Amino acid sequence: MKPAGNQVLRRTAKATQFCVGLSNAPGTLAKLCGALNRAKVNIDALSVADNTDCCWVRFVATPTAAAKRALTRGRFNFCTRPVLVVTVPNRRGELERRAGKLARARVNINYVYGSNGPGASSTLVFSVDDLAAATRAVGH
Repeated sequence: MKPAGNQVLRRTAKATQFCVGLSNAPGTLAKLCGALNRAKVNIDALSVADNTDCCWVRFVATPTAAAKRALTRGRFNFCTRPVLVVTVPNRRGELERRAGKLARARVNINYVYGSNGPGASSTLVFSVDDLAAATRAVGH
């Protein structure tokens, strides 16, 4: 995950996830991404789940305040949720390791999504039932 501006992102960090409801129609994701791009917002990790009528776009973006302003200005319906963002080596077994740590700490994972770049690391975004316990369990 590449930080924007002077922001420093640790290997494990609490972050704000945005969830935007979009019509399942051509151009809606492009409109959302365009609004964020014009506001100089970088999407660090993304998940899109669809059904017949709509789709839910979940993402972590930096800078967070600019993303909120862009979504509000663009009249997007959205909500936010605190999530745990973990940067891990891009190799097999890393999700299993982190999920195992959370299981041992008795933290439930609601959902997880991620992003791989061309480099040696991957980004995992966890929605969990206990963010503080998850942060302690996964650590640096």
